[in-house]
This record gives sequence, C-alpha cells and structure tokens, in this order.
Amino acid sequence: MTAELRAACSVARDYELPCDHAVVLPGGSNSLVHLKPTPAVARVMTATAVLHDDVETWLTREVAVGRFLGQRGLAVAPTGLLPPGPHQRDGLWMTIWEYVPHESTSRLPGAGELGHSLRRLHSALAEYTGELEPLLGIRDWLAGLDPAPELRARLDELTPLVFDSPGPAQAIHGDASVGNLLRTGRGLLWNDLEDVCTGPVEWDVAGIVTSVRTRGASEKYVEELLDAYGRVDELAGFIAAHELYTAIWQSH
Repeated sequence: MTAELRAACSVARDYELPCDHAVVLPGGSNSLVHLKPTPAVARVMTATAVLHDDVETWLTREVAVGRFLGQRGLAVAPTGLLPPGPHQRDGLWMTIWEYVPHESTSRLPGAGELGHSLRRLHSALAEYTGELEPLLGIRDWLAGLDPAPELRARLDELTPLVFDSPGPAQAIHGDASVGNLLRTGRGLLWNDLEDVCTGPVEWDVAGIVTSVRTRGASEKYVEELLDAYGRVDELAGFIAAHELYTAIWQSH
C-alpha cells in the first residue's frame, strides 16, 4: 500500500467510512485515491504542495470554490460524507471530494459543448466573492522553480501582459484544460480547482485552447470552441504564457 493510499484510508476510517477496496486512480501531479466502496475521492498532494507556503489556506480556498460550483452543478463538489478538509495525515495534505462516475476517454468533447461549459463556469465564478490570490501568484511560484535564464527572461517579459494584466479580473479556474474535465451523465463537470485565483478570463480560455491543440484539435475545432464561448481579447500572449508554464514545469 502506498503512503498516499494509507493516509487517505486513515482519514476515512476516522469517520467510520469503509475503504477496504480503495484504489489509486490515474491522475496528474497529485494522487487521487478512490475510497471504495465509499463514493469519495481523496486528492492527496504529492507534488504541488511544495509550491505553497500555507498549504492549509490554499486547500481551504479550493474546497470553498468547489462547494460554490458544485451547488450550481458545474464542478465536482467536496464530499458531504465527512469533513472535506483539508486534512493532514503522515505529512501528506489532502481534500476529499465526491466520486462522480464518468467516461474514461481521450476523445475531445464537442467544441461547442466545451466552449459553452467554460462560459457557464466563468459566469458563475464572476459572482464568487470569497478571497482568492491573484494570477500573479502563479507567476511567482513559476519563478520560484528557478527556471533557466532564457525561461526566466521570457517569464519577466510576459508578466505585465498576462500575469499582472491591467485588464478586467474575476475568479477563474486557473488550470482550465481538458484533463480537468469529467464527462458525466450530468454533462461536463470541472475538476481540480487547486489553482483557482483571480485574473483575466483569457488565462482560462488560452489554457483550454492550448490543451485541445496538444490533443490534436484542428483550428476549425478551436474556432468553434471560441465561437461557443464568446469572443475574447487577443489570446496570443496568454497562449505563449501557458506554453512557458509547461516548459518551466517540465524542466523542474
């Protein structure tokens, strides 16, 4: 049993919830533990927690936004079977979320469906009044990864245009990508809200565009996605910033 599995099950058992068949799900930077047969998933921070000085506050914000969006049917919600956290166990931080049955496929959603889903997300988040960090915080932790000089210079160049943009800002997902969406019986649900922040909506739109292009989407698909979302200001700088984000993260 991995340390992540052991820690997540320990939290579940504190609340007398069965997890005898718990399994680690395919995930990204962190570990996802499905606490089977309990319909809950622990997101155990194994990579990104080191990027934050105050992990508890950071995760508390994620849970608050998840609850706000979950109540509106737009995102996976924190579990109601036990306190969703954040919890710390054996040196590992985690939050607990509803398990939502979903289709496991690499097939892209319809371009229109994806664009409308992001628009609904932003429309809801525009009404969120909780405290969030600005997008500039993402720039700061990228700089904290000590990128190579040429990458650091590019980060500095893009900061006033993207990360510290003077344009309108609101609550945004922060890491909007196809990989952070679940295809469910209720439609597309957003997931993985750990990078939620305030900033220009163009950051999320560029994230989705970069994500679908990486998965082989045509430019016609991208145009249909943007038409469904509703046209936004120039995205070139934001797309460049996402590409830089990936380069710095992968070089770390």
